[in-house]
Amino acid sequence: MRADSRIPTAGPIQLWAGVECTVNRIGDRWLNQIARSGHDTRETDLDVIAALGVTALRQPVLWELVAPDGNLAAADWSWTDRRLERLRELGVRPIVGLLHHGSGPGHTSLLDPMFPAKLAAFAAAVGERYPWVDAYTPINEPLTTARFSALYGLWYPHSKDPASFARALVHQIRGIALSMRAIREIHPSARLVQTEDLGTISSTAALRYQADFENERRWLSYDLLFGRFGCEHPIRWILDDVDPRVLEQLQAEPCPPDVVGLNYYVTSDRHLDERLDRYPAHLHGGNGRHRYADIEAVRVADSAIAGHARTLQLAWERYGRPVALTEVHMDGTRADQLRWLDEAWSGANVARSAGADVVAVTAWALFGSFDWNSLVTRDDGYYESGAFDLRNPGRMPRATALVDMLSALGRGQRFEHPLLAQHGWWRRASRVIAFGETERALQEDSPLAQVDGDCELATRECAARDDFPLAGTERARRDAQPLLITGRTGTLGSAFARLCEHHGIATVVLGREELDIADIRSVRRTFERYQPWAVVNAAGYVRVDDAERDLARCFRENVEGPANLAEVCRLYGARFLTFSSDLVFGGEKISPYVERDAPAPLNAYGRSKAEAERRVLCVLPSALVIRTSAFFGPWDDYNFLANALTQWRCGNPVEADDSQMVTPTYVPSLVAVCLDLLVDGESGLWHISNPDPVTWKDLAATLADLTGHPRDMIVAPRIRPCVARRPRYSALASERGTFLPSLEVCLQRFLDERTREDFAARALAAC
Repeated sequence: MRADSRIPTAGPIQLWAGVECTVNRIGDRWLNQIARSGHDTRETDLDVIAALGVTALRQPVLWELVAPDGNLAAADWSWTDRRLERLRELGVRPIVGLLHHGSGPGHTSLLDPMFPAKLAAFAAAVGERYPWVDAYTPINEPLTTARFSALYGLWYPHSKDPASFARALVHQIRGIALSMRAIREIHPSARLVQTEDLGTISSTAALRYQADFENERRWLSYDLLFGRFGCEHPIRWILDDVDPRVLEQLQAEPCPPDVVGLNYYVTSDRHLDERLDRYPAHLHGGNGRHRYADIEAVRVADSAIAGHARTLQLAWERYGRPVALTEVHMDGTRADQLRWLDEAWSGANVARSAGADVVAVTAWALFGSFDWNSLVTRDDGYYESGAFDLRNPGRMPRATALVDMLSALGRGQRFEHPLLAQHGWWRRASRVIAFGETERALQEDSPLAQVDGDCELATRECAARDDFPLAGTERARRDAQPLLITGRTGTLGSAFARLCEHHGIATVVLGREELDIADIRSVRRTFERYQPWAVVNAAGYVRVDDAERDLARCFRENVEGPANLAEVCRLYGARFLTFSSDLVFGGEKISPYVERDAPAPLNAYGRSKAEAERRVLCVLPSALVIRTSAFFGPWDDYNFLANALTQWRCGNPVEADDSQMVTPTYVPSLVAVCLDLLVDGESGLWHISNPDPVTWKDLAATLADLTGHPRDMIVAPRIRPCVARRPRYSALASERGTFLPSLEVCLQRFLDERTREDFAARALAAC
């Protein structure tokens, strides 16, 4: 049926949702995202999801979990019984998934000829148990799963050849068809919501044939289900190793999806380039005819992403069936997560206005996901948050700004935020990576580093076709309301300015000569001029010893200044973030201080910070007050670690005390987390620091180990009387969440970033 002969679905685009539920196998290890996120034990998650206003939830009823040994007679349905019944009570329609990037229970695999029949038997059991369920995704992303499991060897059964890829794909398609047949014998009107990652491939002229091939291959799972894989198909040869009788049966008995679901990520679109010298080795691959780099299209100057609207339109034009965005998610800053969802929603509406029958946009990974930066090949604990943030052990998932956005969309309302007036990183010039010598040396390992393209799959020519336009869809841009940052020349202020530029956040950054925060008239004039949506106060008096002799100035800058900013933020309805210190504590504990511990400062600086906390939160309870400790960062030389590197470079020892226990804090990570919390509208006291208490001597020793310097270059400090008393123990921990990675990880980031900065400085000097 032609696309233009169909009438788009009536009513607004629906908001669907999903929870990352991959259960994949690496060798003999099983990696379970549902367990990692805690979704398997939180009974209230479904109520929280329903409150967003979603109409449907991609709900896992996973084969490996219900019947791990394949014995349906002994299947454990207890979890799925409770969850599906609760969804029914809440009025949220489940779209049941049976296999999500998996290979089934341990007794089978994607290469097992009996895999389709075994999956269909499980599907029949699900249909019999839940006859009221009317929407299914038997297998999520079969093409992607076949590639990763049977062509690239990343997931079980770890095959790496075209024949295995072809069998794995066809077994999954056959499994989907048989599963839907079994389900429809119970529920004849049950709908197939089929999902697949759909990216557009661009290339240089020399690799046009490879891009044509991959742009055709991306439709394979749908083409097979629609019965469009006859002899005339342009890449029919790709399945030459499959029993032709199976293909004939799929052709004769198609199982067309009722909804063509597109999982579209900013990294879905790829670019191919034979100029290998431009790219690091881990991006190099080939097809037996050419060696080439396979890189995210968004990172290449002469390429771009297709965008949600164009991707939906392509699927609609090809199949003439209702289409949906079935996964919308981004691992990034909160600002860019909002922008990506906004672009997806806008793109869906643009595609519908152009005639496509777009039924839904799906907020994916509501509770985030783990280790997708390694394609779930490792169990590193790398977490990317979703609409809810799980980095608060023992507490309920924390709602982020995405929850506000989804709630508005679920009610049919437009969501507004000043950050949506600015481009996401994928639309900015800084998206392009110029892979130079240093960048290559510092590039993280990629799980695809050993994958040699698509082997010989693309050595045969594909039929020529027109290029797909690579156009994005955005809401109309307007002048951006800024974030106001005080303390322009300080460590924190300059770091905020740098990272806000990197994150695409419009800022006004002011120093003392432009804004005297302790003068209420100066603050009011500044607000009237710039109309900021939020203020970050990174200014203040920081000389701890001098504060004992300069008490009036210390309290003027550290107490009166933040209180004035809080008062004017209250009057203008702006959000406010300010900083406090571990020195509000007296050191009587022998375990890290948490937010509810009472301040007991030992010095004037600590008293000023404690009083500022009290004044700010009294004036503006919605203010965000961050206590932190012992800064170190790569962009200035006024911190302990930078000084240590300088001393060792000069052959001098480093003096380091072993009597004070602190939690050092990596400034770029601190700033990134604080920006997210500010965007989320968080308030009150928060402790943000790296989670590893150390002495200064321990810190120096770890740095020495990482840089290859001998530990005997660390010596006890010469006795110098301190004017201000310091607590012997001021380590911080948080009851609200652990947001920064380990100290060792941040020390390595510190060293890597300084290497980049040094290289950039030398390159600039050479010019």
